[in-house]
Amino acid sequence: MIETVMGTEKITWYKTINWEQAIRAFQGSKTVYPSYYTLVNYHGIKNGYLNPIAAITYDIITPLATLPSEQWLRQYLLKAITVNPKKILELGCGTGTNTINLKKTFPDAVVIGLDLSPYMLVIADKKAQKDQQEIIWKQGLAESTEIPSSSFQLIIISLLFHEVPNAVSQAILKESWRLLKPKGQLIILDGNQNRLRHMKWLTQLFREPYSATYAQGNIIEWLEKNAFQDIQVQLAGGIYQVTSAYKFQ
Repeated sequence: MIETVMGTEKITWYKTINWEQAIRAFQGSKTVYPSYYTLVNYHGIKNGYLNPIAAITYDIITPLATLPSEQWLRQYLLKAITVNPKKILELGCGTGTNTINLKKTFPDAVVIGLDLSPYMLVIADKKAQKDQQEIIWKQGLAESTEIPSSSFQLIIISLLFHEVPNAVSQAILKESWRLLKPKGQLIILDGNQNRLRHMKWLTQLFREPYSATYAQGNIIEWLEKNAFQDIQVQLAGGIYQVTSAYKFQ
């Protein structure tokens, strides 16, 4: 089934990866995986994002979940950017599709993609090399990055909040505030919570362990609680929204 969807050429490419060796380049010696990450099977995959199958199939699942078009939705995110960043961070970068788009849009900027899964970072790095894009990939927790404060003019959080408990999402916003420079911009792409509350079948279809609780939250309230200002929300792609906010203090 996977071979039919992905094609023989891409499957052959994935089979050439020595996963045990490849992930060493991205694994931090002090990385501790939190229980919210290890005790659930994202998308029904055993061990979730700590399974190479999750990395291999991510670029199949995401387009199906981001109708009408994944790239259209991600371009919608790019259009919300108002700053001219010299340094950009994407938290929960996955296989790097959006991170690569950011580097292409701001070729002179330093772009960092952070994700907790070393398997996702292996795929992200291979995609970036194929596109000849120089991106720094870092393994780490989005809620505790260990990156110096006030480092970035732009932080992107794309399709991450529905993948973690609401308390973690709010911790990620607190960390984003710390990492942003004054007048820095934060952009979040994720499901519209009001709409997701009435679409429980979608959560069940994609076997998302935290989407139902995410739908009960309120991103705007979370941002206000963490001192973000000039919060703007734009609906996109049926069930999605792009939220923009700034650190002015």
